Amino acid sequence: MEKNVEIDETDLKILGLLMQDATMPYTEIGKKINVSGGTVHVRMGKMEQAGIVKGSQLVIDHTKLGWDIAAFLGIYLDKSSLYAEVAEQLIKIPEVVSINYTTGIYSIFAKIVCRDTVHLREVLHDKIQKVQGIQRTETFISLEESINRSVPFSYKG
Repeated sequence: MEKNVEIDETDLKILGLLMQDATMPYTEIGKKINVSGGTVHVRMGKMEQAGIVKGSQLVIDHTKLGWDIAAFLGIYLDKSSLYAEVAEQLIKIPEVVSINYTTGIYSIFAKIVCRDTVHLREVLHDKIQKVQGIQRTETFISLEESINRSVPFSYKG
């Protein structure tokens, strides 16, 4: 992975368009910003190589597939030095969709998605609370997600 890659206004325009619609063809992006589709392809490759772009993903509305519970977990560890080991175990639990090492009263803040409250209880009791190094958890059920987006970038050249 390259470090200190120069990003210019064209790169930021490409990123901005793809953040709005990740399925937009490179040729269409090129037309919108007055460069060739090949130029977009090369610049995306450069940004992927540099680790600026880490891939793309399909965003699913889990509630429309019957997964109606999203919850956040404040996780207390026996020792904060156990973070890497605990995170490695949490990654293996499919319902865990996000893990963050945090400051404050929790060592880890995680997001999980479950079908219903019975499934939530099973995930908490049978999976998460059995992870070695977790002392205890606090669960916060999300009633609604109003926003989930990337930070909009603009060129400051």
